[in-house]
Amino acid sequence: MKTMTCKQLGGACDKEFHSDTFANMAEQSKNHAMEMFQKGDAEHLKAMNEMQELMKSPDAMNEWMATKRKEFEALPHDDNS
Repeated sequence: MKTMTCKQLGGACDKEFHSDTFANMAEQSKNHAMEMFQKGDAEHLKAMNEMQELMKSPDAMNEWMATKRKEFEALPHDDNS
């Protein structure tokens, strides 16, 4: 099991996500973002707007995802896993 925060995944807070796979980690982050969007959280909305700008360029988005995946892969496993 590895841990990343919302901020590490492009978000706005220190909420932690735990997973053995990057795909699951990204899904948790996405679900959290949707929850914060529904709550109208200003900091998360700002982060989402920045992500939307990035998504306008498929190459930039793919590069961002590859970088985050590498960060995930480089993380040590949590002590309790």
